[in-house]
Amino acid sequence: MARLNLLEETRFEKVPVTVYENAQIASLKVADRIANLIKRKQDRGEMAVLGLATGATPVQVYEELVRRHKEDGLSFTNVITFNLDEYYPMNPDSRQSYVTFMKENLFDHIDIKKENIHIPDGTLQKEDIAPFCIAYENQIEALGGLDLQILGIGRTGHIGFNEPGSAPNSGTRLVTLDDLTRRDASRDFGGKENVPTKAITMGIGTIFKAREIILMAWNRKKATIIKKAVEGEISGEVPATYLQLSENTEFVLDEDAAAELTRFNTPWLVKDCIWDDDLIRKAVIWLSHEVKKPILKLTDEDYNNHGMAQLATEKGPAYNININVFNQLQHTITGWPGGKPNADDSQRPERAEPAQKRSLIFSPHPDDDVISMGGTFIRLVDQGHEVHVAYQTSGNTAVWDTDVLRYVEFAIDFNKSIGEDSSKLESIYDKMREFLKTKQPNQLDLSEIRDVKGFIRKTEAIAGARFAGLSDKNIHFMALPFYETGKTMKNPPTDKDVEITMELLKEIKPHQVFAAGDFADPHGTHLVCFNIVLEAMSRLNETEDWIKNTWLWMYRGAWHEFETHEIQMAVPLSPMEVQRKRNAIFQHQSQKDRPVFPGDDEREFWQRAEDRNRETARDYHKLGLANYEAMEAFVKRKY
Repeated sequence: MARLNLLEETRFEKVPVTVYENAQIASLKVADRIANLIKRKQDRGEMAVLGLATGATPVQVYEELVRRHKEDGLSFTNVITFNLDEYYPMNPDSRQSYVTFMKENLFDHIDIKKENIHIPDGTLQKEDIAPFCIAYENQIEALGGLDLQILGIGRTGHIGFNEPGSAPNSGTRLVTLDDLTRRDASRDFGGKENVPTKAITMGIGTIFKAREIILMAWNRKKATIIKKAVEGEISGEVPATYLQLSENTEFVLDEDAAAELTRFNTPWLVKDCIWDDDLIRKAVIWLSHEVKKPILKLTDEDYNNHGMAQLATEKGPAYNININVFNQLQHTITGWPGGKPNADDSQRPERAEPAQKRSLIFSPHPDDDVISMGGTFIRLVDQGHEVHVAYQTSGNTAVWDTDVLRYVEFAIDFNKSIGEDSSKLESIYDKMREFLKTKQPNQLDLSEIRDVKGFIRKTEAIAGARFAGLSDKNIHFMALPFYETGKTMKNPPTDKDVEITMELLKEIKPHQVFAAGDFADPHGTHLVCFNIVLEAMSRLNETEDWIKNTWLWMYRGAWHEFETHEIQMAVPLSPMEVQRKRNAIFQHQSQKDRPVFPGDDEREFWQRAEDRNRETARDYHKLGLANYEAMEAFVKRKY
């Protein structure tokens, strides 16, 4: 019976899928399978032939394999590896090369023989690529094929660098990279213009010949393409769908990457559900969108015809369910994000008391506060709350080099205008110019350049907070140590980051904390900063009584928005408030027009924020609620 239930639950899935709670657990399971394969081959005196991938996805797998080598004695002397791909052209000593990646993450830390390592050569002359690719294929075949191929997946659906349009029988070859793939790699190269346009990749046909294939994917950014790859029709537009034809493939996912699969996103379509309030709200909102009706117009027939008959039977009639969900949504809307004084707060998202709260806004970058919750920020100040903003990082990697020179030139001219000696500043300026003439993509800036970039972002943050109505004494710059590497790749957070955060929390003793829960941020800074806040509050919760009355609200906006069914507080903005928010964002002039790291969204940050805020308001209106100009959304988080 359990087997039948599982088959029914996964009936939309056209390839075996295993889902683990998080990437760490999943990576350990994959590493375990690789290690077991190596040991089985060792016991039989055979070589283990592995196909390896690069990128962020397999990093924890490699970390675990290295740990097993160092601590458990796992040997790689009987292992032969073939990497999937390499950029072209690419020097193997380059920071961005996959040779460097594999050495740093695996090969330099294990006892594999150098002659057993194979990675496509990014230094070949064009006329030598085709013979190299044939030889690469022949080497794999001569060894009896790949025992195990591990894969990641790109947002175009590529496996290896087999971009949309790749043939299912393709072999190792030179390919042209999709624009989205190059945008995703742009941060590693210091801008998309520096990302190679081509790569050498193993073909889909080569991958198919492996006796076992494991495709791994972590986080919500991969959820959309995973749904297409697992449940969609086989198509050259999503090359990973070809894996549906393989009998030896398994997708290994974390819960976030699996989130849009039918059994997780709309489970009522594949199984009977336990209907709690959260699932009912999600299902009814989904149904409203599906049939294009406001919630209060949904009928029993709508429920029955769209896989929700069980809900109508257990909790119905439909109108009662509709009223309940409609009221829940209506109660999330408030013009009083700090709570309405002297009002019944039983149906409001925030408490009425204390009437004047201390509110602390944590901003990962110097502009996230006004981009993501600028309207709410301004309203909290207008309504008399004691608002503080804490900028967790300097954001000093996200300023154009030309801006640095411009600001230093201004400082030199200002010094001269007031009769001050500018010789030292001019010397530093000359040093900067000489450095920038030969600066390579993603090269570490001079400390003086990093300082100026940090000063630029600091003054802009102060201007934005002042525009929102904040006094200077309530503006805090944390400069968390994990960020201050000067590189795009940051250090892991440490206790020092948490301790700095705890000290600020103890100083302010806020009733409300707002923190960025926008984990789609492609730089990863938002997630790191949020986890630091979460850890700090969790530790304080064990020792400090005042924090028992502190609520933690997550905001989004710059990269992604909460789903409507997730929202617990929606703050409506008038047209005038939208304009005030826009003007606060405009104070960040170094991010105006074209930021250094725009991600894959070409719009300016103020445009993204306004469009997402308006879309949230439109969604509420489509569900049958009031028609506001825009809305900022928040979700309450336990700690």
